[in-house]
Amino acid sequence: MKNQQVRHTLKIFTGNAHPALAKEICKELGVPLGKAQVGRFPDGEVKLQVLENVRGADVFVIQPTCHPVNDNLMELLVMLDALSRASASRITAVMPYFGYARQDRKDRPRVPISSKLVADLLTSAGADRVLALELHAGQIQGFFDIPVDHLYATPVTVGYFRRLKLKDLVVVSPDTGGVERARGFAKRMNIPLAIIDKRREDAQVVEIFNVIGEVKGKTCLLVDDMIDTGGTITSGARALMNKGAAKVFACCTHGVFAGNAIEKICASPLAQVVATNSIPLSPAAKACGRIKVLSVASLLAEAIRSIHDETSVSKLFI
Repeated sequence: MKNQQVRHTLKIFTGNAHPALAKEICKELGVPLGKAQVGRFPDGEVKLQVLENVRGADVFVIQPTCHPVNDNLMELLVMLDALSRASASRITAVMPYFGYARQDRKDRPRVPISSKLVADLLTSAGADRVLALELHAGQIQGFFDIPVDHLYATPVTVGYFRRLKLKDLVVVSPDTGGVERARGFAKRMNIPLAIIDKRREDAQVVEIFNVIGEVKGKTCLLVDDMIDTGGTITSGARALMNKGAAKVFACCTHGVFAGNAIEKICASPLAQVVATNSIPLSPAAKACGRIKVLSVASLLAEAIRSIHDETSVSKLFI
């Protein structure tokens, strides 16, 4: 009798980081959200219990490690441990936003490589593989000793801007480090590319030096992986307008919008800022009329379905 491949039950769980996204993904997949109690002990420690049987199941835990980063990361680690000890067949950590990704190398003396530490913690906690969306640094995949599927939100964002049918559109990289990302975006839309040459004087101050490429009279689209404090994007928008740009849009995967980022955006010449729902938006961001949110639920759901069915995920890569 020939051996037959066992098809494990698909189960989806989430913590408190972004339950709305997890529910949207479950709706796309046509499966119920797994039952788990995720709370706190009186001293603030994570208190967790999985409330249904997962023995032999193919489990996906959806948890962006966004603000509050440490709480959400700890919830993810504790849930991975609980599922592993409950004998799940395979556990995939689905991270629409990977916290600590910016600390990916020693660029100064006596600093940590925090993203490597997080990778080790996830593996030790019981993750068998990771599904990540738009890592800040692609080489973070190499920090894991388990499979990593790295998706990009470009299919979602490119589709949106194609539907807008903006005239004389130019994709602009806000710095030289993001040229590869912006080039991929420009190639998919078949439009020109420009680059902003900037220098950062310190963590909070960005000084723009030059704009490389033709932007005069054009509609410019700044493309980045994340908008954190908003300094880079808003400074870039002002530089482009000073060079004669007709209008400036901005696009990112992760709308972190930390500190006074929303105030900076409102005071900037940006016509619109497009972000995905990889991170739940703050009330201030929701109230800002210039921020448009696109859903990545269908993209992540398709990746989860492919992983579960053991089919190729490469069709979702760019």
